[in-house]
Amino acid sequence: MSLTAILAVGSGGFVGAVLRYVINNLVGKFGNFPLSTLIVNISGSFIMGILTAIFLHFSSNEQIKLFLTTGLLGALTTYSTFAIESFVLFEDKYFFLFVFNLFLNLFGSIIAAGIGYKIVMGLGFRI
Repeated sequence: MSLTAILAVGSGGFVGAVLRYVINNLVGKFGNFPLSTLIVNISGSFIMGILTAIFLHFSSNEQIKLFLTTGLLGALTTYSTFAIESFVLFEDKYFFLFVFNLFLNLFGSIIAAGIGYKIVMGLGFRI
């Protein structure tokens, strides 16, 4: 663990946290459904898929990888917010929205990550 690695993660985290805040304020909820969390989790997973393919197969700049993945995407996407919003939906007896939220966040994020990864691999980028 180096100072440059810590700075890469920290500065990426700052950018990701600010983006998360902006998206939350622009999108918010759709009725009782936590839409902004779903958007950041699925789009962040999609971008993570793209970056994983790039870093595994084409490029290995560790500081850029740490900035983008651990820092920016780690702060942008949010499992803890997803967890508490899901709990509140369940607690408030919005059972359909609770299950819908679980399904979309879990499977949507996995599918988005896979699509992002496959796009990069299918295009055969050389970086």
